Amino acid sequence: MNIRVNLTKRITVAGKDRYVPVVEAANGRIKSDWVVIDGKEERFPDGTYYIDWTEGGKRRRESVGNGAANALARKLRKEAELKAVAQGIEIKPEDNDKRQRINASIAEYLAEVRLTKKPKTENAYTGSLDYFTKSCTKTFLDEIERKDMLRFHAYLRNEAGLAPRTCWNKFANVMSFLKWAGLTGITKKGDWPDYVEEEPEVYDQDDLDAFFEACNAGEFLLFQFFLGTGFREQEVMHAIWKDINFKKKTVTMTWKPQFNWTPKAYKERSVPCPTRLLDLLAKAKGQHKSDDLIFPNTKGNPNGHFLRYCVAVAKRAGLEPEEWWLHKFRATYATKMLRITDLKTVQKFLGHTDLQSTMRYLSAASASDVQDKVNAEFN
Repeated sequence: MNIRVNLTKRITVAGKDRYVPVVEAANGRIKSDWVVIDGKEERFPDGTYYIDWTEGGKRRRESVGNGAANALARKLRKEAELKAVAQGIEIKPEDNDKRQRINASIAEYLAEVRLTKKPKTENAYTGSLDYFTKSCTKTFLDEIERKDMLRFHAYLRNEAGLAPRTCWNKFANVMSFLKWAGLTGITKKGDWPDYVEEEPEVYDQDDLDAFFEACNAGEFLLFQFFLGTGFREQEVMHAIWKDINFKKKTVTMTWKPQFNWTPKAYKERSVPCPTRLLDLLAKAKGQHKSDDLIFPNTKGNPNGHFLRYCVAVAKRAGLEPEEWWLHKFRATYATKMLRITDLKTVQKFLGHTDLQSTMRYLSAASASDVQDKVNAEFN
């Protein structure tokens, strides 16, 4: 039986995670914060220590925290366990073995997220918890305390260099994990990252006119669809001809099992379709089958290049390319709709779960209305 246990440190180099050997001092201890990168010893204070070994023909790997002394102790303990098993000695579980390890809990939590959430959400939780394990020096769930969350907040802001809103999102994701694990009441009011809620940016009519003037026929239909429905990028990607009801003058966003795709938060909805857009869609429909995508790629699959098309049109129109992105069409749609109907109706059209998300667009809509009234009064 192989009883060798390796001690490595997981670090991030050039945006990629690597498991690199640690540096051992002459007395056999671990030289804290020092690792071997591409054959050279370098000081690297960030990262998490791991032990790995072979058991039952399979390679095992386990996080052992951020402290060098504790990591070495865990390595030696695992080696002793493996030697004992090789000699036929029964190993009785210690109290520590009954406690829930952070890395095991995270793995269990992410497995559950994978079953219940979309891949994008899973990736967000995975990234947030990865940052947490890099900042947290603890091994067991019951060791986590308020200081660990404050340290995590500081790590996101200072070490990872993330924007305030991103810090808040990742902090919230970790808090969701802790709540799932039964850990509540750890933080106090004011411990969460602060951020300023920026007003959503919208396109003004002059820029829209210049943009659509530079579109070819296919681009014109695509971006009129974005503007006229307020759909998200993924929703436009998976829109099919059956979603268009020419009699009722609506577009319905539905689950697409053929593409293994569902709308955000699994919310299906119908929105009124402008007559101009309906006319364009009617001309473009031709002999398309009802289950055909409206805006496919050349192979008939969902098209993931809409942003590239948007930027290309903006350049042709002589507009600033960095000022043009897909979600801005949705924000423009929201502000336009808020000028003609009520907040709850717009919430339904946008597919928002909470009213607060819709209310973000009120200020932009109100600002434009006020400006129009000021111009009418003083011009």
